[in-house]
Amino acid sequence: MQSPAQRLRELLNGADFLTMPCCFDALSARLIEQAGFPLTFMSGFAVSATLLAKPDTGLISYGEMVSHGQAICAAVSIPVIGDGDTGNGNPANVQRTVYGYARAGFAGIMLEDQVSPKRCGHTHGKEVVERAEALQRIQAAVDARDQGAEILIMARTDARATRGMREALWRMQAFADLGADILFLEAPRDADEMRTFCRQIPGPKLANMLEEGLTPLLPPAELESIGYKIAAYPLTLLNSAVFAMRVALQNLQQGCTPRDRVNFATIREIVGFSEYDDLLSGYTRRFPSSE
Repeated sequence: MQSPAQRLRELLNGADFLTMPCCFDALSARLIEQAGFPLTFMSGFAVSATLLAKPDTGLISYGEMVSHGQAICAAVSIPVIGDGDTGNGNPANVQRTVYGYARAGFAGIMLEDQVSPKRCGHTHGKEVVERAEALQRIQAAVDARDQGAEILIMARTDARATRGMREALWRMQAFADLGADILFLEAPRDADEMRTFCRQIPGPKLANMLEEGLTPLLPPAELESIGYKIAAYPLTLLNSAVFAMRVALQNLQQGCTPRDRVNFATIREIVGFSEYDDLLSGYTRRFPSSE
Protein backbone atom coordinates (compact mmCIF):
# COMPACT_ATOMS: atom_id res chain seq x y z
CA MET A 1 0.00 0.00 0.00
CA GLN A 2 1.28 3.46 -0.90
CA SER A 3 1.98 5.97 1.85
CA PRO A 4 0.25 9.38 1.77
CA ALA A 5 3.54 10.95 0.67
CA GLN A 6 3.90 8.47 -2.17
CA ARG A 7 0.36 9.20 -3.36
CA LEU A 8 1.06 12.93 -3.28
CA ARG A 9 4.29 12.52 -5.22
CA GLU A 10 2.44 10.45 -7.79
CA LEU A 11 -0.09 13.26 -8.23
CA LEU A 12 2.72 15.81 -8.64
CA ASN A 13 4.37 13.63 -11.28
CA GLY A 14 1.10 13.06 -13.13
CA ALA A 15 -0.24 15.03 -16.07
CA ASP A 16 -3.34 16.43 -14.37
CA PHE A 17 -3.64 19.93 -12.93
CA LEU A 18 -4.64 19.66 -9.26
CA THR A 19 -7.54 21.68 -7.88
CA MET A 20 -7.25 21.56 -4.08
CA PRO A 21 -10.09 22.79 -1.84
CA CYS A 22 -8.78 23.27 1.69
CA CYS A 23 -10.35 21.65 4.74
CA PHE A 24 -10.68 22.67 8.37
CA ASP A 25 -11.88 19.44 10.02
CA ALA A 26 -12.49 15.77 9.30
CA LEU A 27 -16.00 16.39 7.95
CA SER A 28 -14.93 19.03 5.43
CA ALA A 29 -12.04 16.78 4.34
CA ARG A 30 -14.42 13.88 3.76
CA LEU A 31 -16.74 16.08 1.71
CA ILE A 32 -13.77 17.11 -0.44
CA GLU A 33 -12.87 13.47 -1.01
CA GLN A 34 -16.47 12.47 -1.74
CA ALA A 35 -16.70 15.29 -4.30
CA GLY A 36 -13.86 13.64 -6.20
CA PHE A 37 -10.93 15.97 -5.50
CA PRO A 38 -7.58 14.17 -5.42
CA LEU A 39 -6.05 15.96 -2.43
CA THR A 40 -6.66 18.59 0.24
CA PHE A 41 -4.82 20.99 2.52
CA MET A 42 -5.47 21.64 6.22
CA SER A 43 -5.66 25.42 6.30
CA GLY A 44 -4.14 26.99 9.40
CA PHE A 45 -6.37 30.03 9.01
CA ALA A 46 -9.49 27.87 8.81
CA VAL A 47 -8.45 25.63 11.71
CA SER A 48 -7.70 28.63 13.93
CA ALA A 49 -11.06 30.13 12.99
CA THR A 50 -13.09 26.97 13.60
CA LEU A 51 -11.21 25.50 16.56
CA LEU A 52 -10.49 28.71 18.48
CA ALA A 53 -12.59 31.38 16.76
CA LYS A 54 -9.32 33.34 16.67
CA PRO A 55 -7.32 34.91 13.83
CA ASP A 56 -4.42 33.19 12.09
CA THR A 57 -1.69 34.92 14.08
CA GLY A 58 0.20 32.02 15.63
CA LEU A 59 -2.29 31.49 18.47
CA ILE A 60 -2.90 27.82 17.77
CA SER A 61 -0.24 25.44 19.06
CA TYR A 62 1.79 22.68 17.43
CA GLY A 63 0.02 20.06 19.55
CA GLU A 64 -3.43 21.33 18.57
CA MET A 65 -2.53 21.31 14.88
CA VAL A 66 -1.09 17.79 15.00
CA SER A 67 -4.07 16.42 16.93
CA HIS A 68 -6.55 18.10 14.61
CA GLY A 69 -4.60 16.94 11.57
CA GLN A 70 -4.49 13.36 12.77
CA ALA A 71 -8.30 13.26 12.85
CA ILE A 72 -8.47 14.77 9.35
CA CYS A 73 -5.96 12.31 7.88
CA ALA A 74 -7.76 9.36 9.47
CA ALA A 75 -11.07 10.39 7.92
CA VAL A 76 -9.94 10.28 4.28
CA SER A 77 -7.79 8.28 1.90
CA ILE A 78 -6.67 11.21 -0.27
CA PRO A 79 -3.34 12.93 0.54
CA VAL A 80 -3.55 15.82 3.02
CA ILE A 81 -0.99 18.61 3.20
CA GLY A 82 -0.68 20.26 6.62
CA ASP A 83 0.03 23.89 7.43
CA GLY A 84 3.25 23.86 9.48
CA ASP A 85 3.50 27.67 9.72
CA THR A 86 7.07 28.67 10.68
CA GLY A 87 8.05 25.22 11.99
CA ASN A 88 7.66 26.33 15.62
CA GLY A 89 11.20 27.52 16.27
CA ASN A 90 14.80 26.72 15.40
CA PRO A 91 15.93 23.87 13.06
CA ALA A 92 15.48 21.29 15.82
CA ASN A 93 11.89 22.47 16.32
CA VAL A 94 11.33 22.37 12.56
CA GLN A 95 12.47 18.76 12.41
CA ARG A 96 10.22 17.81 15.32
CA THR A 97 7.32 19.47 13.53
CA VAL A 98 8.06 17.62 10.29
CA TYR A 99 8.30 14.23 12.02
CA GLY A 100 5.15 14.94 14.01
CA TYR A 101 3.15 15.81 10.92
CA ALA A 102 4.42 12.69 9.15
CA ARG A 103 3.36 10.48 12.08
CA ALA A 104 -0.07 12.15 12.08
CA GLY A 105 -0.61 10.93 8.52
CA PHE A 106 0.05 14.05 6.48
CA ALA A 107 1.38 13.61 2.95
CA GLY A 108 3.05 17.01 2.96
CA ILE A 109 3.84 19.94 5.21
CA MET A 110 4.00 23.63 4.32
CA LEU A 111 6.70 25.71 6.00
CA GLU A 112 7.09 29.47 5.55
CA ASP A 113 9.67 32.18 6.13
CA GLN A 114 7.62 34.59 8.22
CA VAL A 115 8.70 35.94 11.57
CA SER A 116 7.00 34.10 14.43
CA PRO A 117 4.21 34.61 15.36
CA LYS A 118 3.12 34.60 11.75
CA ARG A 119 0.13 36.29 10.14
CA CYS A 120 -2.24 35.41 7.33
CA GLY A 121 -0.40 35.93 4.05
CA HIS A 122 -2.98 38.36 2.71
CA THR A 123 -3.02 40.73 5.69
CA HIS A 124 -0.87 43.69 6.67
CA GLY A 125 1.86 43.60 9.30
CA LYS A 126 3.68 40.41 8.36
CA GLU A 127 7.48 40.22 8.22
CA VAL A 128 9.90 37.60 6.98
CA VAL A 129 13.06 36.32 8.62
CA GLU A 130 16.50 36.92 7.14
CA ARG A 131 17.71 34.67 4.35
CA ALA A 132 19.94 32.54 6.56
CA GLU A 133 17.13 31.63 8.94
CA ALA A 134 14.74 30.96 6.08
CA LEU A 135 17.23 28.59 4.48
CA GLN A 136 17.89 26.86 7.80
CA ARG A 137 14.17 26.09 8.16
CA ILE A 138 13.82 24.50 4.74
CA GLN A 139 17.13 22.63 5.00
CA ALA A 140 16.08 21.19 8.37
CA ALA A 141 12.76 20.08 6.89
CA VAL A 142 14.41 18.50 3.84
CA ASP A 143 16.93 16.74 6.08
CA ALA A 144 14.11 15.31 8.21
CA ARG A 145 12.39 14.05 5.04
CA ASP A 146 15.61 12.50 3.72
CA GLN A 147 16.38 10.93 7.10
CA GLY A 148 13.09 9.04 7.33
CA ALA A 149 10.11 11.36 7.70
CA GLU A 150 7.70 10.08 5.05
CA ILE A 151 6.40 13.47 3.99
CA LEU A 152 6.86 16.05 1.21
CA ILE A 153 8.04 19.61 1.86
CA MET A 154 6.17 22.64 0.56
CA ALA A 155 8.34 25.75 0.93
CA ARG A 156 6.59 29.11 1.07
CA THR A 157 7.88 32.66 1.00
CA ASP A 158 6.00 35.79 2.03
CA ALA A 159 8.84 38.06 0.94
CA ARG A 160 6.87 39.57 -1.95
CA ALA A 161 4.89 41.76 0.44
CA THR A 162 7.78 43.26 2.40
CA ARG A 163 10.95 42.86 0.30
CA GLY A 164 9.70 42.75 -3.26
CA MET A 165 9.39 40.26 -6.06
CA ARG A 166 13.13 39.93 -6.68
CA GLU A 167 13.74 38.75 -3.11
CA ALA A 168 10.75 36.41 -3.27
CA LEU A 169 12.12 34.81 -6.44
CA TRP A 170 15.59 34.48 -4.89
CA ARG A 171 14.10 32.61 -1.95
CA MET A 172 11.98 30.38 -4.15
CA GLN A 173 15.04 29.40 -6.19
CA ALA A 174 17.05 28.80 -3.02
CA PHE A 175 14.30 26.61 -1.57
CA ALA A 176 14.15 24.65 -4.84
CA ASP A 177 17.94 24.20 -4.74
CA LEU A 178 17.66 22.82 -1.19
CA GLY A 179 15.25 20.14 -2.41
CA ALA A 180 11.75 21.42 -1.54
CA ASP A 181 9.09 19.34 -3.31
CA ILE A 182 6.50 22.10 -3.87
CA LEU A 183 7.06 25.86 -4.09
CA PHE A 184 4.61 28.51 -2.91
CA LEU A 185 5.17 32.21 -3.53
CA GLU A 186 2.49 33.92 -1.46
CA ALA A 187 0.46 36.87 -2.74
CA PRO A 188 1.83 37.81 -6.18
CA ARG A 189 -0.02 40.93 -7.24
CA ASP A 190 -0.91 40.15 -10.84
CA ALA A 191 -0.76 37.56 -13.59
CA ASP A 192 2.58 38.88 -14.85
CA GLU A 193 4.21 38.19 -11.48
CA MET A 194 2.66 34.74 -11.47
CA ARG A 195 4.07 34.04 -14.94
CA THR A 196 7.51 35.29 -13.92
CA PHE A 197 7.52 32.95 -10.92
CA CYS A 198 6.48 29.92 -12.96
CA ARG A 199 8.87 30.71 -15.81
CA GLN A 200 11.96 31.31 -13.69
CA ILE A 201 11.64 28.73 -10.90
CA PRO A 202 11.67 24.95 -11.53
CA GLY A 203 9.48 22.36 -9.84
CA PRO A 204 5.79 22.01 -8.94
CA LYS A 205 4.23 25.30 -7.85
CA LEU A 206 1.08 26.22 -5.93
CA ALA A 207 -1.26 29.14 -6.58
CA ASN A 208 -3.23 30.41 -3.57
CA MET A 209 -6.72 31.40 -4.73
CA LEU A 210 -8.15 33.41 -1.85
CA GLU A 211 -11.43 35.20 -2.52
CA GLU A 212 -10.89 38.97 -2.12
CA GLY A 213 -7.19 38.41 -1.49
CA LEU A 214 -4.18 40.16 -3.05
CA THR A 215 -3.72 37.68 -5.90
CA PRO A 216 -6.12 37.68 -8.87
CA LEU A 217 -8.55 34.77 -8.94
CA LEU A 218 -7.77 32.99 -12.18
CA PRO A 219 -9.57 29.90 -13.53
CA PRO A 220 -7.75 26.57 -13.24
CA ALA A 221 -7.13 26.34 -16.98
CA GLU A 222 -5.31 29.68 -16.97
CA LEU A 223 -3.29 28.77 -13.88
CA GLU A 224 -2.22 25.56 -15.60
CA SER A 225 -1.22 27.45 -18.74
CA ILE A 226 0.85 29.86 -16.64
CA GLY A 227 2.76 26.92 -15.18
CA TYR A 228 1.17 26.10 -11.83
CA LYS A 229 0.55 22.51 -10.76
CA ILE A 230 -1.85 23.10 -7.83
CA ALA A 231 -4.59 25.65 -7.18
CA ALA A 232 -5.42 25.92 -3.47
CA TYR A 233 -8.72 27.38 -2.26
CA PRO A 234 -7.98 28.02 1.43
CA LEU A 235 -11.24 29.57 2.64
CA THR A 236 -13.85 28.65 0.03
CA LEU A 237 -15.45 25.93 2.16
CA LEU A 238 -15.22 27.93 5.38
CA ASN A 239 -16.78 30.96 3.70
CA SER A 240 -19.58 28.80 2.34
CA ALA A 241 -20.16 27.13 5.71
CA VAL A 242 -20.36 30.45 7.58
CA PHE A 243 -22.78 31.82 4.99
CA ALA A 244 -25.03 28.74 5.20
CA MET A 245 -25.02 28.72 9.01
CA ARG A 246 -25.95 32.40 9.16
CA VAL A 247 -28.86 31.81 6.77
CA ALA A 248 -30.05 28.86 8.88
CA LEU A 249 -29.83 30.94 12.05
CA GLN A 250 -31.82 33.75 10.44
CA ASN A 251 -34.48 31.23 9.46
CA LEU A 252 -34.68 29.94 13.02
CA GLN A 253 -34.96 33.49 14.38
CA GLN A 254 -37.91 34.01 12.05
CA GLY A 255 -39.59 30.85 13.30
CA CYS A 256 -38.95 28.88 10.12
CA THR A 257 -37.34 25.53 9.51
CA PRO A 258 -34.07 26.20 7.66
CA ARG A 259 -34.38 25.69 3.90
CA ASP A 260 -31.80 24.57 1.35
CA ARG A 261 -30.22 22.03 3.66
CA VAL A 262 -29.18 18.39 3.50
CA ASN A 263 -31.36 15.94 5.39
CA PHE A 264 -30.55 13.68 8.32
CA ALA A 265 -30.17 10.64 6.08
CA THR A 266 -27.46 12.41 4.09
CA ILE A 267 -25.52 13.34 7.23
CA ARG A 268 -25.77 9.75 8.46
CA GLU A 269 -24.36 8.57 5.14
CA ILE A 270 -21.47 11.06 5.16
CA VAL A 271 -20.30 10.10 8.65
CA GLY A 272 -20.67 6.36 7.97
CA PHE A 273 -23.55 5.23 10.16
CA SER A 274 -24.27 2.26 7.88
CA GLU A 275 -20.69 0.98 8.19
CA TYR A 276 -20.89 1.42 11.96
CA ASP A 277 -24.14 -0.53 12.15
CA ASP A 278 -22.77 -3.27 9.87
CA LEU A 279 -19.70 -3.61 12.08
CA LEU A 280 -21.76 -4.05 15.24
CA SER A 281 -24.15 -6.45 13.52
CA GLY A 282 -21.24 -8.60 12.42
CA TYR A 283 -19.99 -9.00 15.98
CA THR A 284 -23.51 -9.70 17.25
CA ARG A 285 -23.90 -12.52 14.70
CA ARG A 286 -20.54 -13.99 15.65
CA PHE A 287 -21.22 -13.83 19.37
CA PRO A 288 -24.98 -13.98 19.89
CA SER A 289 -26.38 -13.50 23.35
CA SER A 290 -27.15 -16.76 25.17
CA GLU A 291 -29.27 -15.15 27.85
